[in-house]
Amino acid sequence: MLYLDPPAVPWRGWLWSHLISDVSYAELHAFAEMLGAPRRGFDRDHYDVPAERFRTAVWLGARVVPSREIVRLLRDAGLRRPKHRVSGETGQLPGQVGPGRGLPAGVRLG
Repeated sequence: MLYLDPPAVPWRGWLWSHLISDVSYAELHAFAEMLGAPRRGFDRDHYDVPAERFRTAVWLGARVVPSREIVRLLRDAGLRRPKHRVSGETGQLPGQVGPGRGLPAGVRLG
């Protein structure tokens, strides 16, 4: 199942939501591709989704949950990737290709 919190995180003049899967990263990446979210929107264990794509994500089947539920769902599924597992300045996970381009360090998900 895919989950999305309401757009509430401000950054660069936009409000952002967090999109997750409680099944697998493969499911998450496939859904994000259908949504038209670029891979650079993936940040450790979720996609940062602009408010303009929120309704489309819901229409495609993402379930809206409060922000605090996003982290709980990730932890319960064993898919939470805390920041301390991100390597160095690049924001990359071990084995991840390309630079991490999610929200800036000051904006975090749980």
